[in-house]
Amino acid sequence: MAFAISDELLGIFMPILVYWIYSGIYMAMESTTSLDNYKLHSKEDEDDKNLVSKTTVFKGVLFTQSLQAFGAFLLFMVTRGNDAGASPREPSSLIVIARQFVIAMLVLDTWTYFTHRYLHQNKFLYRHLHSRHHQLVVSYAFGAQYTHPLEGLLIDTVGGALAFIISGMSPRTSIFFFSFVSLKIVDDHCGLRLPGNLFQIFFRNNSVYHDVHHQFYGGKYNFSQPFFVMWDKILGTYMPYSLEKRAEGGFEVRPVNLKEYNKDG
Repeated sequence: MAFAISDELLGIFMPILVYWIYSGIYMAMESTTSLDNYKLHSKEDEDDKNLVSKTTVFKGVLFTQSLQAFGAFLLFMVTRGNDAGASPREPSSLIVIARQFVIAMLVLDTWTYFTHRYLHQNKFLYRHLHSRHHQLVVSYAFGAQYTHPLEGLLIDTVGGALAFIISGMSPRTSIFFFSFVSLKIVDDHCGLRLPGNLFQIFFRNNSVYHDVHHQFYGGKYNFSQPFFVMWDKILGTYMPYSLEKRAEGGFEVRPVNLKEYNKDG
């Protein structure tokens, strides 16, 4: 008898697998080649500014992902129960899938922006939840989902559920969408500006954009994640920046008109 894996099961575990494979590629690249000319921060910056060890980050990400996997399992059980009496759906066309992707991206971005911004504005929630993610001032690939478990459920699980339901995508489409999300968030936290990187070419919300938010001066700006910058632009939380070469190698992200932004904050 053939062993079959359901779309729901793949939708739960494939994004996690993609997350670690893509993170592993970055780790392998850093261990086998010198990426100093593409780093947004030096190794000394990483050692001095980060407040948590990579071992702790690794364990924290696995725990958060375990909770999110359980949340995704419950979501699929509920939606499967609602569809139990429905007739089987015809396979979606590429146009329908593309539309669902765009809707899901917009929903996820909207939910993430407003919840993320509120976690910064509410001092209690920032201190007890979101500050954990900002222990990584110098971010790296597999630290993308280093968050408090409750924050992971609030932003990622609830946001993902809304994107899934509102877009109307099938469990099979969700495999590809949430794997794409995993690739994007890992890349946004990689701490590198790489030539030819398609995420960094096609999305203005990329590793450099998000690095601004992780710095001490950028905590009140660039909340948008993971795809677009529209909410920052619309609501006045966009911080422009320039990217300059460091003499010792790599890049330095410099905010434009920092004095003006500090005055506002």
